[in-house]
Amino acid sequence: MSDFIVAIPARYASTRLPGKPLSLIAGEPMVVHAARRAFAAGAREVVVATDDARIAAALAGQPVAVCMTRADHASGSDRLAECAEQLSWADDAVVVNLQGDEPLAPASGIRAVAEALIANDAPMATLATPITDAAELFNPNCVKLVAAGELALYFSRAPLPWARDAFAANRDALPAGVPFLRHIGIYAYRAGFLRRYTQLPRTPLESAESLEQLRVLEHGHRIAVRLAPEPFPAGVDTPEDLARVNALLAS
Repeated sequence: MSDFIVAIPARYASTRLPGKPLSLIAGEPMVVHAARRAFAAGAREVVVATDDARIAAALAGQPVAVCMTRADHASGSDRLAECAEQLSWADDAVVVNLQGDEPLAPASGIRAVAEALIANDAPMATLATPITDAAELFNPNCVKLVAAGELALYFSRAPLPWARDAFAANRDALPAGVPFLRHIGIYAYRAGFLRRYTQLPRTPLESAESLEQLRVLEHGHRIAVRLAPEPFPAGVDTPEDLARVNALLAS
């Protein structure tokens, strides 16, 4: 399956790691590594949506389209919506939003989120992976996903679902048989919905949880969910993360 586009939002400014897309990993810019992961997944087109000419210059010679966007976008989704307009993507085109700080994103996962959208009539899809550690469940930086079948019911930073009786007795271990899921922040949209979604007003739950995807659910739209076929390594947010990824590739 290759009938999908991978779009990579790549913003130059970053509080913890300025110029992050250009950070070198094994001698090449991080954004180049992300683009290669997209091609490995079988995307028919890979587009980097950026606000900075230095990022565009770093991609010269790569088989990647570059879409220059405004610098004032609030999120990667907003940046990709502008990209969808500039490049006139058809409303039914499948667009995977791969973050530019995911240089080790597995090709199978990128492909899986596209397949999840194609197999479902929901306008948006994402991935999840089982949580097996109680500390992870209770960590607010780990976003939890509650699903019914192949559709998301809710996303939260709180430990969900709440196993009432089990947690009343012990919160150091997870009870068996409860579907605890960690959300993996990769999305696929149909391009027409991507354009509409970014025009929707922010919602109370989105603001409370600081989770953009809740805007979709609060406005009555569905999000398809599929389990990731293999683990997603942590992305790069800090100089320490960058050193970790470089060490991993060197080994």
